[in-house]
Amino acid sequence: MSNYSVSDVAGLVDHTLLKPEATAADVAALVADGVELGVFSVCVSPSMLPLEAKGLKVATVVGFPSGKHHSAIKAAEAARALEDGADEVDMVIDVGVALTNDFDAVEADIAAVRAAVTGGKILKVIIESAALSDSQIVGVCRAAQNAGADFVKTSTGFHPAGGASVHAVSLMAQTVGGHLGIKDSREPVPCWAGWTHSATPRRRARRPSSSRTGTRWARRRRARSAGSSAPAFSRRAD
Repeated sequence: MSNYSVSDVAGLVDHTLLKPEATAADVAALVADGVELGVFSVCVSPSMLPLEAKGLKVATVVGFPSGKHHSAIKAAEAARALEDGADEVDMVIDVGVALTNDFDAVEADIAAVRAAVTGGKILKVIIESAALSDSQIVGVCRAAQNAGADFVKTSTGFHPAGGASVHAVSLMAQTVGGHLGIKDSREPVPCWAGWTHSATPRRRARRPSSSRTGTRWARRRRARSAGSSAPAFSRRAD
C-alpha cells in the first residue's frame, strides 16, 4: 500500500450503511465519519433519503439485497431515489436469471433501471460474482454494458456465497474495463494493490483493478493506525 496515501484510498470509497436496524443517528454518524475520512460517497438505504451529506456524493440501492423484484419496481425505486437527492444508484440483478444464462433478460432488467436513472446520475449493477461462474460473470458484465450502466459491482455483502475475489474483479475488468467502472465489495486489505487511482468510470486502468470500493460502516474506534496520525481503515467491506 506504500504507493497510496489515506486520502488516495478514501477517495475511492463508498462508505456504506445498509443494515436493516440502521437509525437516523447511525446515518448521521456515517456521514460525519465519511467527511472526516474524505470518502467519495456515503451509501444508505433508500428510506434514509433525503440526506444531508455535507458535500459527499449520495448513493443508494434498489432491488436490494435479493434482486428478486420486478424491473418496474426497481425502476420506480430508482426514480424515487433521484427525487430524494441520490447521485448514484446501485441495483441488484436477478441472480437466478443470470444462473440460467438468460443474459437478454438480465440486460432488460438493467435497461429498465437505466431509463429511470437520468440526468447524468450513476448506475452501478451488483452482480453477486461469488454466486456466478466465470462465463456468467462475463455475460452479466456485457449485459450491463449493453444496457448503459456506468459500473459493475461484485456483491451486496449479504449473499451467503460471499463477496469479491481478486479473480472476479480481474475478470470483470478484462470484460468491461475501459468502458465501465469496477466496484469491489470485500475485505479491504487484499485488494489494495488492485485499486486504480481514479474514480472515473471510463478511465482504463493499467492492470485489472477496481475503480471504487465499498466499506461497511461500524462505529469507529478513535484508534489510529500504528505510526500514523491518519484514521485507521478497520471496517468490513460492504
